[in-house]
Amino acid sequence: MTVRKPVTEAYGPEVTGTGRVMLGLGARAGVPADELAAAIDAALRQAGLDAAGIAGLATVDRRAAEAGVRAVARRHRWPVLSFEPAQLAGVEVPHPSGAVAAAAGTPSVAEAAALLAAGPGAVLVLPKRIFARATVAIARG
Repeated sequence: MTVRKPVTEAYGPEVTGTGRVMLGLGARAGVPADELAAAIDAALRQAGLDAAGIAGLATVDRRAAEAGVRAVARRHRWPVLSFEPAQLAGVEVPHPSGAVAAAAGTPSVAEAAALLAAGPGAVLVLPKRIFARATVAIARG
């Protein structure tokens, strides 16, 4: 695995900016909407953010079409942005995972998807938070 330089990180609601705020989601296959929603709600609370302030949900392409992911996005009226593993692998993240790389073909899904979706110069508002079968990260462009 390649060593990646950490990206600039900025934590908490005190991080200001006019860029869009994107939620990155990694999950095992078939995780139901209620479980994903609970993980997302917990991450939003930890970041001091409200779901209404999130511009969209970003994830790896193979999860974007799953019923649970789509249902959570519909609930919040978030668009779902999907990225191929190779695109995500090109994003420098502060917390890469060898286990995720082996399973998903990229060392990061949640952090990389959030940063990529938030756009150039994005920073993590909330680094990845790992739940039972999902991982959530939040970035601001």
